[in-house]
Amino acid sequence: MNKELENKFVKELQSNQGIIHKICRAYTKGEAQHKDLFQEISIQLFKAYPKFKGESKFSTWMYRVAINTAISLYRKSKRKVQTSEIFDNLKELEYKDYDDTKDKQVELLYQAINALNDIEKALVLMYLEDKPYAEISKILGISEVNARVKMNRAKTKLKKILNP
Repeated sequence: MNKELENKFVKELQSNQGIIHKICRAYTKGEAQHKDLFQEISIQLFKAYPKFKGESKFSTWMYRVAINTAISLYRKSKRKVQTSEIFDNLKELEYKDYDDTKDKQVELLYQAINALNDIEKALVLMYLEDKPYAEISKILGISEVNARVKMNRAKTKLKKILNP
C-alpha cells in the first residue's frame, strides 16, 4: 500500500474508531480482550483497505469488516486468540482510551445485548447508531425486510431481559 493510501486509511480509522470500540465492547469482556479485538479489527481493516472501492461509506464498510472479525474471533473464543503481527505503518494509529463510564443503565443494556446471538448483537448496535435498515441490511448481507424482522425479535428479547 502506498504512503498516501496509508495516510488516508489512518485518518479514516481514527475518525471512526468509536465504531470499533462499540463492537469490541459488545463482543468482549474486560479491557485486555477489548484491546486485543481492537487491534485485530484494525489489522483486518488495514489488510482489506486496498480492496475498499468506496461503493459505500467507509463507516459502513468498516462495520462489516469489524463485525465479521469480532464474530469470527468470538466463535473461536474457546481457543486462545492469536493476533496478527502489527504493521509498522499502524504504529501511527493513536489508541484513544474508551470512556467506560459505569453508568448502570448503559451497563445493563450491554449485559442484555451480550445475551443476544451474534446477528442480533450487530443489529442492535447499528440500530443504536441510528443506521437506516437499508445500510444495516447491506452490512449484514441480508434483506432489508429480514433486518427489520430480526430487529423486532431482538427488541422483544431485550425487553424480556431488561424487564423480567
